[in-house]
Amino acid sequence: MQISTQHYIYVYIYIHLYPDVTLSLGAKKSYHIAGETTLYRTSDTMATGSSWAWKPIARDALFARAYHSCDVVQGKLLLFGGLKSGEPKEPPLGDMVAFDPTLLTAETVGPNGGDRRSHHDTAVLANRWLCVVGGWDGAHRISAVCCWDTERGQWERWAEGPSNDPPVGLSSHTCTKVSEHELRVVGREGGLRTQRRFASIYTLRVNPATKTYWYKEEESRTASRAGHSAMLLRDTGGYQLVVFGGRDSSDCEVAGRWGKGKIHLESIHAPKMTEQLSHLVGSENGSRQAPKGLRHQSCTVVGPFAVAFGGETLTKGRDTICNDLYVYDTRCSPPSWFRFPCSDRGQKRVGHRTCLWNDKLYLVGGFGPDGKTPCPEICVLEIP
Repeated sequence: MQISTQHYIYVYIYIHLYPDVTLSLGAKKSYHIAGETTLYRTSDTMATGSSWAWKPIARDALFARAYHSCDVVQGKLLLFGGLKSGEPKEPPLGDMVAFDPTLLTAETVGPNGGDRRSHHDTAVLANRWLCVVGGWDGAHRISAVCCWDTERGQWERWAEGPSNDPPVGLSSHTCTKVSEHELRVVGREGGLRTQRRFASIYTLRVNPATKTYWYKEEESRTASRAGHSAMLLRDTGGYQLVVFGGRDSSDCEVAGRWGKGKIHLESIHAPKMTEQLSHLVGSENGSRQAPKGLRHQSCTVVGPFAVAFGGETLTKGRDTICNDLYVYDTRCSPPSWFRFPCSDRGQKRVGHRTCLWNDKLYLVGGFGPDGKTPCPEICVLEIP
């Protein structure tokens, strides 16, 4: 085995997992283990800004998808559904892929059959069930709920409750977990002949014990949005759900408020990344306006910050896929947005996902600069 004097992470692990594999690192940017997931040298950079970088850690054809979901369940990233290409007639995927961020291994845990979804959203219940809400099944926009039981390794078809009042169909909406039994659903795409002037807000109640769900439409509404982001953020009185993007404006709107005792969620501990984001925004001047005309971007809450990346802009007719990093800082009143551009056009993303786990922010999949070729990489955000 030929290894240069420069040290690489994870090499030790894979030497013991695959003792018969010869690694020849040298000047290569990546290396392949046993015909499976490609690992990267720690010195490689995927997308760079002046003070941040997306660094690839693994590459696998299983990651190559867009408009999918990605959630952390029992220490693994679960990827479900999505699209393999930009061809409008190609059906969505229906497979479930698990990525282990410690071992950097990927495997299919659910076959590509049964429920197919893209443009859906998800929530994790009791660190066991992956609750899939709505989406495009290849023929229709649907509002039904199905769940993947990670302990049994199988799908469960949940039934509608007696008081269910569902939306007509959901796609490019958001579904935010409020508690183990309550989700908040905002927005959706309109029909081909429908210009929606507002976005309905639904409370979706779920009961894993009885395997039932039921929607209730709220009286409040937001402006029409699809492909937007929703951020559950702390405020002085408790929590508020703030939505942005998904329309040709820079407006942020509140889609729900809850007192301190109403939200029953465990905070994700990310002290290192919180400190890094604090240093990052400390060197820039912020703005009160959210990104204008952005949709299908990723957004993840990290402590008092929200980190948004990529997406498609509605403000231009050409070259619409973006690669800017945005940080929303709620420590001040009013909160501020900070934009950090990227000069590498090859790292544009749309329909991708980001996940926070073990003090790291992961970037998964999405279409690249042409808006139709899926990216087969998983990366982590690094802020020096």
